[in-house]
Amino acid sequence: MDSPRVYPAVMTQQGSQHPDSLAPDTVVVAGGRPERTHDAPVNPPVVLSSTFFGQGEVEQGDRAYGRYANPSWDPFEETLGELETAQLPALVFASGLAAVAAALSLVPSGGTIVMPRHSYQGSLAVSQDLAARGAFTVRTVDIADTEAVKAQLEGADALWLESPTNPMLEVAEMRALAQAAHDAGALVIADNTFSTPLGQRPLESGVDVVVHSVTKYLAGHSDVVLGAVVTSDPDLRARLLTYRSLRGAIAGPFEVWLALRGLRTLALRIERSQATAMALARKLLEHPRVEAVRYPGLPGDPGHERAAAQMDGFGSIIAITVRGGAAAADAVVDALQLWLPATSLGGVESLIERRRRHVNEPETVPENLLRLSVGIENAKDLWADLDQALQKVQD
Repeated sequence: MDSPRVYPAVMTQQGSQHPDSLAPDTVVVAGGRPERTHDAPVNPPVVLSSTFFGQGEVEQGDRAYGRYANPSWDPFEETLGELETAQLPALVFASGLAAVAAALSLVPSGGTIVMPRHSYQGSLAVSQDLAARGAFTVRTVDIADTEAVKAQLEGADALWLESPTNPMLEVAEMRALAQAAHDAGALVIADNTFSTPLGQRPLESGVDVVVHSVTKYLAGHSDVVLGAVVTSDPDLRARLLTYRSLRGAIAGPFEVWLALRGLRTLALRIERSQATAMALARKLLEHPRVEAVRYPGLPGDPGHERAAAQMDGFGSIIAITVRGGAAAADAVVDALQLWLPATSLGGVESLIERRRRHVNEPETVPENLLRLSVGIENAKDLWADLDQALQKVQD
């Protein structure tokens, strides 16, 4: 039986051909704009169509059908690709986990992938599900231990990087690990959700494929569920596009339009939340009700030197362990009035949760660990709420 023909999405050329020298915080605003013609819209329109006009044989590059391409995807895909310094547009997916699954599809059948023991639990869950069905073997490692990771690369087909890790905020030596993986003949995939392209660009460190949960910082308003994959390799992109098209893991055009609108303020949101995260981390480090603080921006953090060397900022996620165990951590969350007790991260609002409330979270994550996603509220208000909640908790 012949394989279905899948056609690559149209790679449009936007009218606003801006210089290559623009800074990333300008690209988030200038990228993906419509052509500069008289009375043209400043923002790209939403195209709500499941199919497209066409006559004769479908040629490569034709849109043809809404499962292959949509004009509303193009501006976002082009802008994200540019931000990640890719040579090709990104591919947007229906969710972050759909993007993760697409990236994992690049691991050959019966192969081996090396993954951080602390990663986004969805990535771990889908990889373990695939492993249980015989798709491949998973080797988990402490991604911050470079030599230990290198030792696990022998015979591996892929290395999955996440740096900083979720939720432990360990920092991987990205360039060294990418080189070691390539030396071993392995593909390198990196989840860049926490840092965003404004914080680091894994392709510049030798990574082959970058994954994003667009739901988080890129869209930034906790109102869409989307994912994306970025690569500069045409063959890998074609395989990822085929995966998306055949499995129907496609995004709605309106959701992608919302994500592009959210992307316009990414630099401002990151600047604000990152500065607040640093201020809060310093205060939490001195709080008597806090056992430990993980934040790469703190000079005493185990990942600080690596993060300072390879990142353009330390991010907006803090992890703390609360004195008194899981019950105390839950009590802190219950006592908060401004911080929102909810999963996810990267929105304008500050979110907090005890990560081990999720049954699939690795057992090596402490029961009393709270993950804080710092938003853009006033820093003094956020601290006052945290402090009062912590003060109420007894051992």
